Amino acid sequence: MKTPSPDEVTRLLKAWSAGDETALEKLIPLVDVELRKIAHSYLRRERLDHDLDETELVDEAFLGFIAGSQIKWRGPKHFYAIAAHRMREILVDYARRRNSFKRGGSSEHIPLDEVLIAITQSETLELLDLALHRLAELDERKSQVVKLRYFGGFTMEEIAEILGFSVSTVEREWRSARAWLEQELVP
Repeated sequence: MKTPSPDEVTRLLKAWSAGDETALEKLIPLVDVELRKIAHSYLRRERLDHDLDETELVDEAFLGFIAGSQIKWRGPKHFYAIAAHRMREILVDYARRRNSFKRGGSSEHIPLDEVLIAITQSETLELLDLALHRLAELDERKSQVVKLRYFGGFTMEEIAEILGFSVSTVEREWRSARAWLEQELVP
């Protein structure tokens, strides 16, 4: 399948936001490949025996879009960024449910490189999620950059476009956020 036109995806996203259900039916096949890539990127960092597969993760993300409030989509990059964020939330929620019986509020610290290079345990994902929530309270923009870069797999240029900042600003926020996370996660 050839890559869909960003203009066509944007048109369908806007029509869907306006309540056109047929637009959603046309949109799904156009965005499915990219959504599966995002899901694959997340799941390869999870433990090998994870219960969710790419299709289920994509489906759950879409269910969240359909069940939630209508989002005013700005274009494909905005859509994929929100989808990546939603997938991350699904995996964090899943990890919390799975591990709720095992944990008593551990404050274990994990080295930043271990967290950012290979998230393989759901407990680690929960620790990173907590740190990102604290970062968001201090600086939402830095938190968004980390989420888009690490979880969404977007380039610095794509993040700059999504957030409406210069590439140099995004790079500066990324460096600063990584330093802050290292302080939070490394004992």
